[in-house]
Amino acid sequence: MSRYDDDLALALRMADAADAIAMERFGAQDLEITTKPDATHVTDADRAVERSIRDALAAERPDDAIFGEEFGQQPGAAGGTDRQWIIDPIDGTAHFLRGTPIWATLIALVVDHHPVVGVVSSPALHARWWAAQGSGAWKQPAGEEAHRIRVSEVSDLSDAVLSYNSIQGWDGAGRIDDLVALQRDVWRARSYGDAWSYMLLAEGKVDVVGEFDLKPYDMAALVPVVEEAGGTFTSIGGELGPWHGSALATNGRLHAGLLARLAR
Repeated sequence: MSRYDDDLALALRMADAADAIAMERFGAQDLEITTKPDATHVTDADRAVERSIRDALAAERPDDAIFGEEFGQQPGAAGGTDRQWIIDPIDGTAHFLRGTPIWATLIALVVDHHPVVGVVSSPALHARWWAAQGSGAWKQPAGEEAHRIRVSEVSDLSDAVLSYNSIQGWDGAGRIDDLVALQRDVWRARSYGDAWSYMLLAEGKVDVVGEFDLKPYDMAALVPVVEEAGGTFTSIGGELGPWHGSALATNGRLHAGLLARLAR
């Protein structure tokens, strides 16, 4: 049991609605695609999913603040920010608009600046992952029972699987040499992409995930799943939470050594 069970149940219901909206538009020939000022893409599905989640929160959690990728920040009815829902309606829009199934709706509840509930719903991958502080991390493949997940016990970097999302992200941060050196020293390195990399980490199938150029809504829902699965989630510089523009997620055993290695 978790003190956030009711919030988790709400997040799962919102994810159900989000899945239905997104899947109706996934692969649609009339998908509306525009470019935002930051040169990233947004579709009509991104906006529709976020509106659906915001409407549900307005009805069921009117006092809570909201921060979403498409429509920004909104204070709660009482003006407080100690409870804030953070939404990425479609994480992996570039995949979504090309018809690739590696995308997800990310829904997080942050309390006193720390993510305590996270739902990662990937209907095109036929899977959903979730966690609430104190109740473990879970995966539910479509049509099956949910089961608890756990990070790996790999303790030597030479046995580890690394997912780095994109070479461009590391290069843009001036850390391409660090990435190349890491790839030489791990067992395998792959770019699984976006939220899926972190869910593979939580399942024990990947041991390290690192990337740059991130926003809080890219990370907030991932943090509870990784932590409740036994892993560790910080920035590349070692700061806690999804607030610092980068992510280093590991099975925990490898974390201190990697932070020392990547320290500037």
